[in-house]
Amino acid sequence: MEIKKNTAGRLTRFWKILGPGLVTGASDDDPSGIATYSQAGAAFGLSTLWTALIAFPLMASIQQMCARIGIVTCNGLTGTLKKNYPRPVLYLMLLFSFPAIILNIGADIAGMGAVGNLLFPSIDATYFSVVFTLLLLALIIYLPYQKIASTLKYLCIALLVYLVVPFLYKQDFLKILSSTFIPSIQFNKEFISILVGILGTTISPYLFFWQASIEVEEMNHSRIQLVVNKKIIKDMQQDVDFGMSFSGLVMFFIILTTGTVLFNSGIHQIDTVEQAAMALKPLAGNLAYLLFAIGVIGTGFIAIPVLSGSLSYIFAETFGWEQGLDKKFHEAKAFYIIIAISLILGLSLNYIGISPVKALIYTAILYGITAPVLIAIILHISNNKKIMGEFTNSKISNILGFTALIIMTAAALALFYLQW
Repeated sequence: MEIKKNTAGRLTRFWKILGPGLVTGASDDDPSGIATYSQAGAAFGLSTLWTALIAFPLMASIQQMCARIGIVTCNGLTGTLKKNYPRPVLYLMLLFSFPAIILNIGADIAGMGAVGNLLFPSIDATYFSVVFTLLLLALIIYLPYQKIASTLKYLCIALLVYLVVPFLYKQDFLKILSSTFIPSIQFNKEFISILVGILGTTISPYLFFWQASIEVEEMNHSRIQLVVNKKIIKDMQQDVDFGMSFSGLVMFFIILTTGTVLFNSGIHQIDTVEQAAMALKPLAGNLAYLLFAIGVIGTGFIAIPVLSGSLSYIFAETFGWEQGLDKKFHEAKAFYIIIAISLILGLSLNYIGISPVKALIYTAILYGITAPVLIAIILHISNNKKIMGEFTNSKISNILGFTALIIMTAAALALFYLQW
């Protein structure tokens, strides 16, 4: 009995530690990310499973740096850039981030609407998109921050459905193990394109801004003047590591699902999440289909507040507006108006002829261009003792950070080469 109590106590303490890192990791597996992973699995089977293993330490290292910047400086990434770098650098990031995030929001809303239509065919997808957008806007504006944080945290449980789906289909476990630990690369346009897509989806600039800003939000909400110490940094690292490993695990299982069920059945072209869900229905059964579809809606409810919130933090910190999800609408009107505009613009993409697939391509290009520059700046800030004091990067953080920089730079160059 005592052992059970101690175990329950440890789990409760660990759950309390989890917060921004878990939500950030879960939002990384948004509907547009699911579409990318589904396409990778359908087109190349299990050949890209190893990317989940490689992506985890790179994602975790960058997100830890962003979180540490927020905790130490008490400013979001944009605020830190504003204080320590020339204004043109800040405005350049704003210029690239805005359209990329709007396209990402539009693709996610479209994906949620399409999957809603699959679950309830009598209702048009556009109605679902409008309802989801209005519901998200109302929740973000009217719920206090702690409710939003708690809701997002528990919504992460929805992602667990993807860990169930592969086991509803017969698996070759030896092949799964070899594909996970032995990288396989095909030197052709299609395979390199999907690798670039996976990188752009997993190491996304909007997550950098969100992570730093939401750490400040957490500190502000506690209303206690925290003295930054090793325990606070360690708790943050546990949170981020768990969130990123959770994200990588979901990514792994989505590729595993589509790489076995769809690829082995001769379905090699999946462009949208609803196609992936629909294709699973006759091959793996109704349960797999329903779980996959419900997971898409759950991830959309996590990711879209993160996307719109990160954009609003960028604008608010750039122009010195009152900001924060803990503020009421009348206390931070501009902050919430940016969130509303981003959701409405994202929804409007459904009506002006930009397909979600094209939106994903444009988003990946903009992320691919922006990410290397941002990673370089994050590395510079994280190693600057004037800004970070004793909490500068460790050697392992720098190794992983510079590896991410090199890989994302190569990805950006590959994007240019493949597109033009």
